[in-house]
Amino acid sequence: MQQFTFEKLHAWHKAKDLVKLIYQVTKAFPKEELFGLTNQVRRAAVSVASNLAEGSTRHSDKDRAHFISIAYSSLMEVLNQCILAHELSYLPETDYLSIRKQTDDLSRMLSGLRNAYLRKP
Repeated sequence: MQQFTFEKLHAWHKAKDLVKLIYQVTKAFPKEELFGLTNQVRRAAVSVASNLAEGSTRHSDKDRAHFISIAYSSLMEVLNQCILAHELSYLPETDYLSIRKQTDDLSRMLSGLRNAYLRKP
């Protein structure tokens, strides 16, 4: 079976792991948040991995870097929503710290990947 370019990206694997964690922890969010914060943070997390996949299909390094920038923005959206969820007592400290660690690591990967594409001649 063919492996696509995005499947070879370490950052995509980390983003996919973050999606799974977000889905797991948001199961415990209040039911009244299902169409609010729960849906929003899940969509943002999926957007990180999806933009890495979509960007990998682009033909220019500038376009690839653009999609990585969008993925980074979605990652910051995930972090913002998790901060809010934590402050609203929807997200326990241990889960919040785990998400925080994953977003820190992934943000560095995305920045490095974006910069690598922008440096190419």
